[in-house]
Amino acid sequence: MTINCKGQLIDLSVPKVMGILNLTPDSFYDGGKFKNEDTVLLQVENMLREGATFIDIGAYSSRPKATHISETEELQRILPIVKLLSKRFPEALLSIDTFRSHVAKACIMNGAALVNDISAGQLDSKMMSVVGQLGVPYIMMHLRGSPQNMQQNTHYDHLIKDIIYYFSERIALARQHHINDVVIDPGFGFSKTLEQNYELLKDLSLLQIIDKPILAGVSRKSMIYKLLQTSPQEALNGTSSLNTVALLNGACILRVHDVKEAIECVMLTNQLQR
Repeated sequence: MTINCKGQLIDLSVPKVMGILNLTPDSFYDGGKFKNEDTVLLQVENMLREGATFIDIGAYSSRPKATHISETEELQRILPIVKLLSKRFPEALLSIDTFRSHVAKACIMNGAALVNDISAGQLDSKMMSVVGQLGVPYIMMHLRGSPQNMQQNTHYDHLIKDIIYYFSERIALARQHHINDVVIDPGFGFSKTLEQNYELLKDLSLLQIIDKPILAGVSRKSMIYKLLQTSPQEALNGTSSLNTVALLNGACILRVHDVKEAIECVMLTNQLQR
């Protein structure tokens, strides 16, 4: 499996790591940590050096019950950083974590390489049309509702079947808009209970029937630290454990806060599967 990022074919038959860069003041783990250009540049340099293939930049917190911000504020947070990173690290593949088409387009036009949409086009009807016109890879996540109410939408007739049906519908729509490269993200922690997150992880390999690369994002999430009765800051070991399970069950991309440890998971599982 490959995706085309700025003319470069990225081979996902060997799993890749996506480093997270949160520009929000209220993200659950690293909110407010990257407040100026120097801290941003240092963090991105470290993630690239440790082996990240992608850098996922987000300026809208999507944690449960997160504060809603305007499109203008999101752009003010993210666009200067995209311009900065594109200039300083021109070879880096920047992913834009947004559900707004205008934000996605502005960032792609300023050097970003792919769009990561938590709503798979549900929160902005223009998103898929814009992504198709831009000709960039599109990561679509499973979500019911919005970040503000998603945890009220956790009833499923059959979790895995419902998720497969959701992606079948969204991929068909993406195809209509001439989106060639689609990555699916089952949305750990989004519209799911703790138990459902583990059911999803256990059966993640069943999503391979969709025949699209799978992104797994479990890094330091509550499905880890609540179960272990700890905190996001103490959830790295749990993250590595679940990243390993995700890789063994078919994940092609790990979206993480801690790149070095994720790269080690990839190396170890690759050796195990040879």
